[in-house]
Amino acid sequence: MKKSLGALLALCLAGTQFLAILLVVFSSYLSSERALLQHARDLLRDVGTNTIEHSKGFLSPAEGAAQLAARLAQSRVVASDNTVLLEQLLFQQLQISPQFSGIYFGGADGSFLYVMRSPEGAGPFRTKIIRTGDERSVRYIWRDDDYKIVDELYDPDDMFDPRTRPWFIRAQETRGTIWTDPYIFFSSQQPGITLASPVIGADSEVQGVVGVDIEISMISNFLAQLRVGQHGGALILNRNGDVIAHPDPELIKTEDTDGTLRFSNISELEDPIARAAFAPLMRQGRVLVWQERPQQFILNGESYVATVLPTISDRLPWTIGVYAPEKDFTQALKENRVLNIWIAAVVAAITGLVGLALASIINKPVKAFAIRSALINQGEIDPAEPMPRTYRELEAANSALVQQIVARRATEQEYEQAFAQSPWGMAQIQPQTGALERTNAHFSKITGYSEAELRTIRFVDLIAEGETISEGFLAGDYDIAHELRCRRKDGSLIWISARAFKVRDRDGNIAHGVVMIEDISDSKVMEQEILKLNRDMSHLARGNTMGQMAAGLAHELNQPLTAISANAETALLVLEDQKQVDPELYEILQEMNQQSHRAGEIIRALRGFIRKDEGAKSAFSLRDLVEQTSKLLLAELSEANVVLHSQIPAGLPPVEANRVQIAQVIVNLVRNAIEAMSVTDPSGRQIVIDAKVSQQMMLVSVQDTGPGIPAGRELFSQFETTKADGMGLGLSLCHTIVEGNGGEIWLDRNGAAGACFRFSLPLAPTRTTPQHKEDPA
Repeated sequence: MKKSLGALLALCLAGTQFLAILLVVFSSYLSSERALLQHARDLLRDVGTNTIEHSKGFLSPAEGAAQLAARLAQSRVVASDNTVLLEQLLFQQLQISPQFSGIYFGGADGSFLYVMRSPEGAGPFRTKIIRTGDERSVRYIWRDDDYKIVDELYDPDDMFDPRTRPWFIRAQETRGTIWTDPYIFFSSQQPGITLASPVIGADSEVQGVVGVDIEISMISNFLAQLRVGQHGGALILNRNGDVIAHPDPELIKTEDTDGTLRFSNISELEDPIARAAFAPLMRQGRVLVWQERPQQFILNGESYVATVLPTISDRLPWTIGVYAPEKDFTQALKENRVLNIWIAAVVAAITGLVGLALASIINKPVKAFAIRSALINQGEIDPAEPMPRTYRELEAANSALVQQIVARRATEQEYEQAFAQSPWGMAQIQPQTGALERTNAHFSKITGYSEAELRTIRFVDLIAEGETISEGFLAGDYDIAHELRCRRKDGSLIWISARAFKVRDRDGNIAHGVVMIEDISDSKVMEQEILKLNRDMSHLARGNTMGQMAAGLAHELNQPLTAISANAETALLVLEDQKQVDPELYEILQEMNQQSHRAGEIIRALRGFIRKDEGAKSAFSLRDLVEQTSKLLLAELSEANVVLHSQIPAGLPPVEANRVQIAQVIVNLVRNAIEAMSVTDPSGRQIVIDAKVSQQMMLVSVQDTGPGIPAGRELFSQFETTKADGMGLGLSLCHTIVEGNGGEIWLDRNGAAGACFRFSLPLAPTRTTPQHKEDPA
């Protein structure tokens, strides 16, 4: 897929502009968001602090009123047994404190005076007076705002005793002001709290307890009027987890199993946001917060911030919790971010259009440059023609491109020439079908097909039946090297060496395969001759070695056998002259004489058998024999770092001898030279084989650069050797072979470095064929 320079430039400009604006927008957004969230936390803290102060201010009059009544009673300003004055005092306190639900005094003798609000009774205020003594009475009085009696009645069935109430008991025990836990008032069904303060007499005894019932539903009304963001709120938790104030007062009351009302616990509050924010504060049935705890949580995919302030005091263990959705503070910021993103998109689009226009201006000379480059590549324009006026960068690119095009053309021409003139037969193969797409003249010459005929067949079709080729080649893997037989167009079989490799395009795909073939039929014939020569030499070496050993042993054993036979015959003659001859001794000597004669006959028969077949002689080229023999010794020469030079001139007449035996002589002499040079410097190890004609004989020399052979050695004697592990038969065998073929062998001690062995062979009669080649096995 080709890319447009204009579109790329426009995209880059627009993208860069868009990313830059986005970076600024998001950076500003994150900074502003952090600042707004911190402001939200500060706001929540302020709301909580205001709620605490409001609660304290709401409850502090009750403590003052209770302590005032207690002090008046203690100082006898208002005697606790004077119900008229005490009722008036409590009535006045109730009128001036609208948050009071009722004020009462419970005496240590069981007396009780209670002034309370009664909005649903006969009057707005009701007084309950319990007198004790000789006769117990319970009187109810309803009064109006002017303290006038509206109605009254007696209830003889009322058995209320203030001394049994928790507020009385706790105040009496602590002998100080106490606060009860909030609870739901039975009469008004409203949440409230009770403050109680003991009245201590002159005798330090508790004479009674003054109590104030405070209806705290007004705190919930205060929380309902608070504005914490747009959707936030605040609540008050008691230390036991009860929600005692909430913007929705109905949520804080729940009916118990016995039908009475109680406060809702935070874990069961029907406010999911408050429950998610503050229910985790419960630890073992208690809510204990000693320091401010800001927090952030997610509910139903929406993020919230919340703050919990520490407990108000030990006597008033209330905890204030405030929460609000983050969007109440960041919604406008998010909307502004979206607007900024749209602005960035519009700016990027405008920048892209400007980039397109700019790219069109820039692209015009670039397009002209591309067209000119394509025409130069196709050969329709001379690269030397001047280039139209354009950018400096394009001028430099044009120069580099023209140089590359010229270099590529030169490379293509060189490849074409190499392909056409290669001494190898070359062909291009279609990678999918294996068909021959293109061949050179030498490929046609080797196969006998014309170039047009070769384009209609596959390379594998040229391979002779029974030949195997790599499965990878058949699958398109052309990296192979094979020697195999090929069937020419005329049906004849030839040996070829085939090499193949892959040519890939710029994308890494196989463009085509290339196969190179070479006719190696002559090399195969030569190889077969070398193999046959190697086998014959091995066979001859074993036979000659055994024959030479047997001949030597026969020669050495013949003399002791002759002595044994002569001594046996002499002993028999001596015994015959004796008068008394031991028959057994005579028989032993006679058998000894017979067996010695028999052993001599066996040895003579063995020598005759060994010499019976001296080998067939033929005329052959010594130069070709040395060349073939050197190939047999390539591995040994390479391993020993020895260089073998054959300096036998071409055109020498053939010799007449046993070809295999002479090859064995050359192999023995070369191997001896290799072993002799093993102690010399590897860089100077050389063997030179030379030959010349002298007096109807071919003189052959084998010269090495070794340490030479000390004087006094009988080199050609049997069992004579210069090697620690040698048998002494190598040179003796060479001597026997050369003499058996009508020549001589000797060591030339002419003072030159190393050892030089020479041997002579008779030339072949002029009627023989100059060169003889055997058919390959």
